[in-house]
Amino acid sequence: MTMLAQTLIAESPYSRVAIVDDDDLFRESLGLNLAEEGYDVIDFANGESALEFLRSGESVEAVLLDWRMPGLDGLAVLRHMREYKIHTPVIFLTVLTDEIYEEAALKWGAVDFIDKSRRLPIILQRLKIITEGGKPSGAGEVPDTVSDRFLLGDLDLRTDINRAFWQGQEIDLTLTEFTIVHFLATRDGGDVTYRQIYDIVRGKDFVAGYGPDGYRANVRSFIKRIRKKFRDVDGHFEGIENYPGYGYRWRKAGADHGV
Repeated sequence: MTMLAQTLIAESPYSRVAIVDDDDLFRESLGLNLAEEGYDVIDFANGESALEFLRSGESVEAVLLDWRMPGLDGLAVLRHMREYKIHTPVIFLTVLTDEIYEEAALKWGAVDFIDKSRRLPIILQRLKIITEGGKPSGAGEVPDTVSDRFLLGDLDLRTDINRAFWQGQEIDLTLTEFTIVHFLATRDGGDVTYRQIYDIVRGKDFVAGYGPDGYRANVRSFIKRIRKKFRDVDGHFEGIENYPGYGYRWRKAGADHGV
């Protein structure tokens, strides 16, 4: 643990986060910026020390993780975390922007993948969404449930722990995927646009892909992964319906949509 980590650990109105990056200047700069925003920051120069810290029983609300590091790279750190049943949300901060890296990160349970060149406000926005339980910062985007549990037919969402269950069986969703399911389900039967879904994942009006509608491919990838996870539990799952050219809807409970 560095001197920066020791001096920044204090009572904070925000969450405790870990930065794992072998670039000392980047780690220090980001850590100071996050601390100025009220975050309780702890940092590590390599994956091994971060894993040792997390396996010791210490906890953080999120891990900001570099991909390219000597020794254990970022993906190896994430894989070991999941193997050790450490489910802390992980955000990759990396210069590797190719989709193959993002797909690998999401496959192993990362909740976000951000280019290091993104401005600090973007990183802060994404971090806030994650550390506040996956809820977007914009008022009215996702309504609060009355309790820590949202029930809709065979769907059971535990909003206090961000876990989803279908017909009593847990669905292994990432935090991002859980947020999307919660967003759709709380609008039971209501149509949700591609842009609305992407906004709760990446932050409002974030530009992605090619052309003004480039983000749609990203949303379709998220929905495809979510459907597969539900169908691994229930081969007849049809809870998420397409609205061609517009977006998606959660299949309204008890509605007959035909063949």
